[in-house]
Amino acid sequence: MKNSKQKGKRGELELSRKLREHGYDARRGQQYSGASGDADVIGLPGIHVECKRRERLNLYDAMAQAKHDCSEDRLPAVMHRKNNCKWLVTMELDDWIELYREWEAGMAISKEDKT
Repeated sequence: MKNSKQKGKRGELELSRKLREHGYDARRGQQYSGASGDADVIGLPGIHVECKRRERLNLYDAMAQAKHDCSEDRLPAVMHRKNNCKWLVTMELDDWIELYREWEAGMAISKEDKT
C-alpha cells in the first residue's frame, strides 16, 4: 500500500511538472494534507484532474471517482499513464465536446480578427 501511495505522489508531481512546462501554474492538490474534494493536481481552471500512474487502470472506475470528487463548476478528467508511455487524458464525450466548442468558437473569433 505504501508503494502505491508513493507512486501516486510521484505521478502527481510528474503531471504537475508537465502541466507547468505547458504554462499552467499546476501543483499537487490538498488531499495529502487532509482536505477533501480537491483534485489530485490543481492549476487547470475549470478542470478537475484525477491523476493515475498505473500499469493497469479501470478507466470507468477512475472517471467515477473524478465525477464524485468534482464540483459542479468543473469538468472531470482522468490524466493517466503507465511506464514508458505518454500521458493521456480521458473525459466523457459531452464534456470534451463542451471544451472543443469553446476552442472552435475562439478559433472563429481569431480568424475574424485576421480579416
